[in-house]
Amino acid sequence: MNGAAASPVLDIQNLSIRLPAGGDRALAVTDASLTLHAGQTLCVVGESGSGKSMIANAVMGLLPRPHVEPVAGRILFGGRDLLQLGEPALRELRGQQIGMVFQEPMTALNPVMRIGEQIAEVFDAHQSLGAAEKRRRIVGALADVGLPDPGLLYDSFPFRLSGGQRQRVMIACAMALQPRLLIADEPTTALDVTTQAQILQLIRELQRKRGMAVLFITHDFGVVSEIADQVAVMQTGTIVEAGPAAQVLGAPRHAYTRKLLAAIPGGQARAPGDGAEFHRVLQVQDLCKTYRSGGGLFRPPREVPAARNINLELLRGQTLGLVGESGSGKSTLGRCIVGLAPFDSGRILFNGRNLSQGSGLLQRSGGKIQMVFQDPYASLNPRHRIGAAIASGPIAQGVPRAEAHARTLALLKLVGLGPEAAERYPHEFSGGQRQRIGIARALAMQPELLVADEPVSALDVSVQAQVLELFAQVREQFQLAMVFITHDLRVAAQMCDQIAVMQRGEVVEYGATARVLDAPAHAYTRKLIEAIPRLAREAAPAAQPAPPAMPIPAAADGFAPGGLRASGAGGYA
Repeated sequence: MNGAAASPVLDIQNLSIRLPAGGDRALAVTDASLTLHAGQTLCVVGESGSGKSMIANAVMGLLPRPHVEPVAGRILFGGRDLLQLGEPALRELRGQQIGMVFQEPMTALNPVMRIGEQIAEVFDAHQSLGAAEKRRRIVGALADVGLPDPGLLYDSFPFRLSGGQRQRVMIACAMALQPRLLIADEPTTALDVTTQAQILQLIRELQRKRGMAVLFITHDFGVVSEIADQVAVMQTGTIVEAGPAAQVLGAPRHAYTRKLLAAIPGGQARAPGDGAEFHRVLQVQDLCKTYRSGGGLFRPPREVPAARNINLELLRGQTLGLVGESGSGKSTLGRCIVGLAPFDSGRILFNGRNLSQGSGLLQRSGGKIQMVFQDPYASLNPRHRIGAAIASGPIAQGVPRAEAHARTLALLKLVGLGPEAAERYPHEFSGGQRQRIGIARALAMQPELLVADEPVSALDVSVQAQVLELFAQVREQFQLAMVFITHDLRVAAQMCDQIAVMQRGEVVEYGATARVLDAPAHAYTRKLIEAIPRLAREAAPAAQPAPPAMPIPAAADGFAPGGLRASGAGGYA
């Protein structure tokens, strides 16, 4: 291998990034060093606040200076120190030599611009092309990322695309000028497992085709095992472990790395309950719900069936998992159960009583059906203190204020927060803490049925593990019946006694968790199971290894926690 081929695409040397005064620490990143070669994927892993996204933004020149800025170190790209370049030089590199895919494509895309116009801005910034040639290249870029009907999507607005399609558009934007380095900042965090698998496969294929280097930011070691050649683990701004993926996954040296690995849901079905109390809390019978939109004098309305003849039942103390991709109808079914959405036909029985629809359902259930939402920040009033938010439900049901306040403090203690949390506002808590508050608010009504809609999908794996443990604790303590909505079968396996798999508004498979996971009868269920990122990695074929990203010796093949085999830095499960 000649010297030019061995030179790194990106070389970060002793980088430190300062935070504004008054933060929880002085430096967002402390003395970080990373090296990335062409054709390699380096995954930077850590929880929220670990500093991994700060490194990505520093490479792109997107830090909010002077409040947050590098104070030491160098970032070498093609031999040039990016920290010494002015904004015009950085603007020339961005897009043309370095592309970036952001975590949330809907906020990164302009909602009032058509897809083609947004990708055209990349070409306009760096090249002079005629309109016909520019359109041809844009349509080609959309086709390269596997989008259907790229000519039609060219004139579409972002809101008409699914989450996975919008992420593909962002990849097309980043890859339009075939950059040497692609930075992907949590690009699959809140996506369905099947969409996530497609995005990871797409990045691998584009990398193999173009030989680019990929800096991949994530908190999920399952994703790391699918895509990484090298791994760097960050904790509170410091790289605590780095090396080849097989070494870090198979023989982790640092306690924090082992903690992140142990937090990944194992995918093993939980032991079923003893069935001592056979009391049906919930029965859903032939439920149908169709969304209708548009239409006019000569045009019929557009109809989308969200639930078709759904039949389910749930016993006290049990958890039923509703599993499926976005658009499968699982969240609509959950909203119908709690009375937040009307349904067209069918019945919902709660403790044997037939509940009417909408607000009537809420009234007749007496507050005994509660919901924990996916985004706890959006479901909490930012102007109300936490204590008032939790106590408001019982007070509205006639509970004396003193009793409601005492119940609030007891619930805050139960979910791992102190009494001082009652006087704070939602923005003063982390995402995991806000989800704990959402659980406390639901429990304040002393419910018998709890519906949790994707409550951990956007959380770090370690925080996710804590919240799942809390759900299990309150289920056992209060003997709750729970409907747990998720797209991740690993989470469903850990939490649920039974699983109902939904596809396009229909339950295509329904049964005990162990049976559904071990012997899935439907092809769609098997597709969801196959799409789950796993730590298991196949042994790599004998070949010349890629140059190491970090000066840490490779470890022998080993076993990851839970008996999952990790070997061969170049192989994928």
